[in-house]
Amino acid sequence: MTRSPGGDSAPGPSALKALADAAYRPYWLDDPGRPRPRPALVGDERCDLLVVGGGYSGLWTALIAKERDPDREVVLVEGQEIGWAASGRNGGFCAASLTHGLGNGAARWPDELAELERLGLRNLDAIESAVERYGIDCDFERTGEIDVATAPHQVEELRETVELAGALGLEPPEFLDRDAVRAEVDSPTFLAGLWDRRGVAMVHPAKLAWGLARACAELGVRIYEHTPAERLASSGAAMAVRTPYGRVRARQVALATNAFPALVRRVRPFIAPVYDHALMTEPLTEEQLEAIGWRRRQGLSDTANHFHYSRLTADRRILWGGYDIIYRYGGRVRAEYDHHPATYRTLAQHFFQCFPQLEGVRFSHAWGGAIDTCSRFSAFFGSAHGGRVAYALGYTGLGVGATRFGAEVMLDLLAGERTERTRLEMVRSKPLPFPPEPVRWAGIGITQWSMTRADENGGRRNLWLKAMDKVGLGFDS
Repeated sequence: MTRSPGGDSAPGPSALKALADAAYRPYWLDDPGRPRPRPALVGDERCDLLVVGGGYSGLWTALIAKERDPDREVVLVEGQEIGWAASGRNGGFCAASLTHGLGNGAARWPDELAELERLGLRNLDAIESAVERYGIDCDFERTGEIDVATAPHQVEELRETVELAGALGLEPPEFLDRDAVRAEVDSPTFLAGLWDRRGVAMVHPAKLAWGLARACAELGVRIYEHTPAERLASSGAAMAVRTPYGRVRARQVALATNAFPALVRRVRPFIAPVYDHALMTEPLTEEQLEAIGWRRRQGLSDTANHFHYSRLTADRRILWGGYDIIYRYGGRVRAEYDHHPATYRTLAQHFFQCFPQLEGVRFSHAWGGAIDTCSRFSAFFGSAHGGRVAYALGYTGLGVGATRFGAEVMLDLLAGERTERTRLEMVRSKPLPFPPEPVRWAGIGITQWSMTRADENGGRRNLWLKAMDKVGLGFDS
């Protein structure tokens, strides 16, 4: 196991007490409105398009496929239940960015960054429109996000981001000095902030997934749950996907498998599954909310390498997640890895350091889940089997919004169309693959240690990180 060393820090008694009654399950999935699972596939199915995966990526693909061609027969198979994996466990930050932030985009695709930013905002607008059009009750709030500096060197990094946006001809986020950021959300750890007012929305992530599934079904998509796709192979002019109790023959297949092993084996070295964790507080009282402000309900994220993210829910809870990044040897994805008490203790301690005004607040839920990290921190795309299979993977924690864009790319690739999306260098290129084990495990461990050292040393990157930057091989969450 590789992670940041934060999980070893000793939490205070108040942090431990706050965790005493926490349920070890995702808050979003622990909802009385959770739909009953659909039956598994038994026997054979035939369709025009098979979508493998019932998270955002697969759901958007199925939905947009039917919107483009209502007569197309679409089948979606999900190994567990709709939205049970990353789509039901994330923080609910639905961001316009397709590149995991302006800095990463500028480093990798400077010549097309303005276009990527435009497409990203258009994609977020389309998500908002779909939520309204299909009546998806997912607490969609376009409140924006504040990136906060919690160390002096990060203040300068925020100013550099503003300058970068201006140099690229983009509308820069609003810089907030110490007093201005604390007027929005009052934490003694906040030194400055960048407020992106329109580029991020907050959602209830599981309700978004459930709502998309309902919309798909209403358009005629046939959805099967508890139906893992076990094997993909050519079958004459079609593709065949074997499941435990049946088989699907389809003219085309879209793979939306996130952190789980891809059915196209050559894609697997590009993905390193890492585990992220979060806590959810009990509902806050009016007095507790007043103590921290946060009246405009923006999402929050600090700008450290090992960063925290936080947001308010519709019922006035605070979600607090991030920091530790856990990689298991061999890239294994297993249910027992979802929980990591050492990380929960660390997160609880950091929560009260950020919001000492909330001393005595308890956590109701604690959970984790796998993220499909790739070396360039943003999605990559491709096709296989003579263009009959498409995939989009590697969202690296920013997939709530970007998966809709990835769905459009997959459908463009399957159609063989040259579009404004498929012309992008971002779409035509691949990240560097991660090395095989044990080099992968050792390299990720050294990178995590180096990132922690950079956070502790004014952001100064050591020779290892500089070398990783130079070759374009990185690691993030």
